[in-house]
Amino acid sequence: MNPNAYNPFEIAQEQFDHIASVLELNHAARDLLRTPIREYHFSIPVRMDDGSTNIYRAFRIQHNDARGPCKGGMRFHPLGTVDTMRALAMWNTWRCAVVDLPLGGSMGGAVCDLHNLSLGEQERLCRGWVRQIARNVGPEWDIPSPELMTSPQHMLWMLDEYETIHGAKSPGFITGKPEDIGGSSGRKESTGYGLMIAGREALKELDIKPGNTKASFQGFGNTAQHAVILYKRMGGVVTCISSWNQADQTSYAFCKKPGIDPDELLAITNPFGEINKVKAIELGYECLPGEAWVEQDVDILVPTMLENEITPEKVEKVSRRVSIIIEGADGAINPAAEGLLTQRGVKVIPDILANAGAVTSSYFEQVQSNMNYYWKQDEVLGKLDVHLTSIYIDISDFARNRKISLRDAVYLIAVDRVARACQERGWV
Repeated sequence: MNPNAYNPFEIAQEQFDHIASVLELNHAARDLLRTPIREYHFSIPVRMDDGSTNIYRAFRIQHNDARGPCKGGMRFHPLGTVDTMRALAMWNTWRCAVVDLPLGGSMGGAVCDLHNLSLGEQERLCRGWVRQIARNVGPEWDIPSPELMTSPQHMLWMLDEYETIHGAKSPGFITGKPEDIGGSSGRKESTGYGLMIAGREALKELDIKPGNTKASFQGFGNTAQHAVILYKRMGGVVTCISSWNQADQTSYAFCKKPGIDPDELLAITNPFGEINKVKAIELGYECLPGEAWVEQDVDILVPTMLENEITPEKVEKVSRRVSIIIEGADGAINPAAEGLLTQRGVKVIPDILANAGAVTSSYFEQVQSNMNYYWKQDEVLGKLDVHLTSIYIDISDFARNRKISLRDAVYLIAVDRVARACQERGWV
């Protein structure tokens, strides 16, 4: 094993250790919060369309539930590891706490590549995952939601299997469902909108109008798509978007200096967020290597794909014009790179604040499902805007008054809330 390989769980623990020392947490609290409270590792046999059987490794990591039921995504990805799941579960705990939701953090999924699975095989994988873990998740215990490579259809298959096993309707078991079967209006827009709500407030602090800015995005999945749409409505200009290309097994950056029309690009994008390279070139896009997204002469960078995407080596390629980086993907900015960016005066909006739109809207969906009463889209997105704007302003004021970074501010608030909940329950 490469000792220099990036391990997101080690990064998450280092972040926690730093804040635990600042808060002077006792030894028991540190030991409890530094690792997941429960882990489930299992194998899922899936009968393939050709009659053979494949075995997929799968997980559900529950980091902490002192403040309420766990909440976390479902990731189906070939590069999934248990340490990645552990890190994401821990970050989900802090995310729920910093936006003051009565939830803890979890994460789960399976190691697989959905590009290579038929819809029938994907359904059997989803149902198999639920069969393995149905006794350890549920609306009062742990609520999954879509994450990388998963969709409302996957959530619906999981819900159906869970209800079949338990013999009762339980729409609050899972969020991110299709809108016409227990899902919430506004859910699919929420993560991307949340990024831009945070970006809007950061621009206000810098006294910059969105209409005077340009941005470059890494990724064009659900999160980036809706972030680009809202950013354009705010008056901003997107000049570059990167996208993974499964056929070539690499990513490309698609650029248009005058500005990208998201509707035009969506018309040539598949459900996995992959932009058709040939059609993009025909439409006049400049096609560059995938890493070029970070080198663009823009004001805002928005990474929305995987962990460790902006490394110290890439910082020198970041334009001096960049004033804000909105961390759309968990752990997208390497801590060493963030230090270099901060020295430059770049404002980094950290992941657990920037992408909190997803868990906030998931909480809204959970509440609606449990009540069996659903809100209109404008109400959902209005509640999301009010909540996230208020949270951002409070955290920014906290950071400014204490002369600390936004990341330290969100972690101080989040870890303190979770640690106090553990202490009040008598756990530590």
